[in-house]
Amino acid sequence: MGNDLIDGNGEETAQRTYAESLDKSDPLQHLRGEFQIPTKADLKRKTLAKADGEPSEEANYLCGNSLGLQPRRTRDLVNSFLSAWATKNVYGHFVDHEDSSLPPFLHADDAAAKLMAPIVGAREEEVAVMGTLTANLQLLMSAFYKPTKEKFKIILESRAFPSDHYAIESQIQYNGFDPAEAMICIEPDAQSSQISTSKILDTISQHASSTALVLLPGIQYYTGQYFDIPTITAHAHAHSLPIGWDCAHAAGNVDLQLHAWDVDFAAWCTYKYLNAGPGAIGAIFVNRRHGLVDMDAASPADRFRPRLSGWWGADKTTRFRMDNNFHPRPGAAGYQVSNPSALDLTALIASLQVFSQTSIADLRAKSLKLTAYLERLLLAPSPVSMRYHIITPQDPAARGAQLSVKIDSDLLDPVMKYLEREGVVVDERKPDVIRVAPAPSYNTFVDCWDFVQVFRRAIQEGLSGRGKDGAKA
Repeated sequence: MGNDLIDGNGEETAQRTYAESLDKSDPLQHLRGEFQIPTKADLKRKTLAKADGEPSEEANYLCGNSLGLQPRRTRDLVNSFLSAWATKNVYGHFVDHEDSSLPPFLHADDAAAKLMAPIVGAREEEVAVMGTLTANLQLLMSAFYKPTKEKFKIILESRAFPSDHYAIESQIQYNGFDPAEAMICIEPDAQSSQISTSKILDTISQHASSTALVLLPGIQYYTGQYFDIPTITAHAHAHSLPIGWDCAHAAGNVDLQLHAWDVDFAAWCTYKYLNAGPGAIGAIFVNRRHGLVDMDAASPADRFRPRLSGWWGADKTTRFRMDNNFHPRPGAAGYQVSNPSALDLTALIASLQVFSQTSIADLRAKSLKLTAYLERLLLAPSPVSMRYHIITPQDPAARGAQLSVKIDSDLLDPVMKYLEREGVVVDERKPDVIRVAPAPSYNTFVDCWDFVQVFRRAIQEGLSGRGKDGAKA
């Protein structure tokens, strides 16, 4: 179905000149200049410093689903932060500077949340930039997973990212329940790597009477499947169940509308499609109704939603009174615990400033077309096209930028080595999947065309190592 997004016949679209024409008409082509594209020499060199006269041909980087590229402005903003720290020290928490676009350290998290909110379809007060993904999921589950003897189960997918699985398992154990009984793991459909929406809805209905929480990924990291967040969320609420979403592979990738979809909570990292750097600070969404604060309520339980608390979640106007009376900030900010790293926030703000030059809707529109073009090229008949297949949904609305390509397991290592040798960066999930993710903010249609040519040659070389006719030894 993605082919409907690409005009032209098969013979025409198979030419590199067609990819070049798509890039020339791309209204977002200027964004590529905002990023540091590594050269092939950069990737092969054993030093950080460039050698005199080395080749400057750019690498083909299609790995934004794992780690996004560095925005060019990151270096300048980080240096500006370092200057503020060096020259102002503790005063840097409170002082604005005429020659810097950065806020004082004290307000950096709020500035990042303001820039982040439109990317995930949230109100500004529903977003907090804090912690890291798994730690944030643990904090959110402590507020939303309230098991009882009758309702104690958590519904998740069976192939959840390991850290999510561990976090859920540990929450169940911490609350005194047996994960073997309390974890309801939804398996993929028969003869498929994907999970249908109907199967998720049926599972929720079947276990609603004994379930305390639903926690699912917005996009499944292995297959790239984009779950129907609004439909699943509404179904969970129809059964009076809170539902949270791990949006690690969705934030900055697809056009999320977390507020409009009435999601209870969500968490995501910022080093993938959000380009904030390795292990960068994370972010959370908490629905406005769960962030209400009324300190005048008679019952303590009615003043704010119970959560694991820390001083950075306290009201800014009273935070430094040190009176040990916790008065949370309204909204997601009240779920913060510790003083966030201003250095981390600076790197994130640099990337979010790039996002602010466009809209997530426009990025998604390009992404749909970019991935559809990659899909069309991969599915075109070739001498090696029978050696792989795509396990990501064919429906463009049911996937993000990523295509997961499954090949024979004995081909994975030689194919990856060949791609690396040719300066093509993708990632693998052993034993037999290559994930290819053209990011709309910096990847081009030519990137997709070039990848497919190198990928086919890589498979051909892998097959030649098998012996006659590519038969397995």
